[in-house]
Amino acid sequence: MNFISDNTAGASPKVMAAIAAANDGTSSAYGTDLWTQGVERRFAEIFEHEVAVFLVTSGTAANALALASITRPWGAVVTHEESHVADDECGAPEFFSDGAKLIGLPGAGNKLSPECVTQTLARFREGALHQVQPQVLAITQATECGTIYSVDEIRALKEAAAPRRLKLHMDGARFANALVTLGCSPAEMTWKAGIDVLSFGGTKNGAWAAEAVIFFDPAMADEMKWRRKRAGQTLSKGRLIGAQFEGLLADGHWLDLARRANGLATRLAAAIEKSGEARLAWPCQANTVFPILSAALHARLKAAGVSYHAWSDRALPPGEALAEGEIVGRFVMSFATPEVEVDRLIALIEAGER
Repeated sequence: MNFISDNTAGASPKVMAAIAAANDGTSSAYGTDLWTQGVERRFAEIFEHEVAVFLVTSGTAANALALASITRPWGAVVTHEESHVADDECGAPEFFSDGAKLIGLPGAGNKLSPECVTQTLARFREGALHQVQPQVLAITQATECGTIYSVDEIRALKEAAAPRRLKLHMDGARFANALVTLGCSPAEMTWKAGIDVLSFGGTKNGAWAAEAVIFFDPAMADEMKWRRKRAGQTLSKGRLIGAQFEGLLADGHWLDLARRANGLATRLAAAIEKSGEARLAWPCQANTVFPILSAALHARLKAAGVSYHAWSDRALPPGEALAEGEIVGRFVMSFATPEVEVDRLIALIEAGER
């Protein structure tokens, strides 16, 4: 029973079929192919807006290059202290931006508050020679704790950043999972709420190696084609990335995959809430579940061969704390997680109640 990550799943059969179909014959290279051009048009339709789209192979590349394109070397990116861009990119955002600083802020459930953003920006004097200049606010949707920013919350963060003219970037590695939970349109969750640049995730949701950097103001993307090339992310056989998105986006397949993963997570969360040995650290709002496990339940799950991560407790809600022996576990559902494995996990949790 493997609940380590949605990265452990393979690709959706429809995505693999699209890759195989694109593999026949010859095609122009370096993203000038019909598949890539078609996907760029498809994103414009999905987001109901003119966009500039750059396909890359990893979330690290998407986030780092997106941030580098809108941050100067003397600038700063304001983000959550445990965000993926701060904790899990091995310094790539700083490297590709030629040294821009990341400023990490606290927040329950890995969510930033407008008040915290406003207070932080006040510490940096605009135009002060001896200080970095905040230029970007970066959020994750869904967050690393599986929580989701509502459209109103995104809009409020944009308003908090507006007096200093910060761009708003969204790390959407699990964009589809958040979208199906909110039930809004892609446009409503992004540019209509103030998002300037989106890292659109495909890999965690059925693709093989396909991410997209989407600029909602194409003029903001002037540097991106050179930055992508310099980073080794302009693939000669780019049609095989474009084909992945073609298979993923067709007929709402990307949303169907996310709904299945979210549904499995909701089932597990409900079982945990009824359990006497565990409680939820944060609400289950996407495809990840974070129970606070007793020592006995943790031992029982490990003995049964259940794989999951022990997670940080730094972003627990105010007033919540771990008792001795407790841990926060992270259980991630993917589009391909077998339902029977979720059933077995729930049975293990319920076994302690008998």
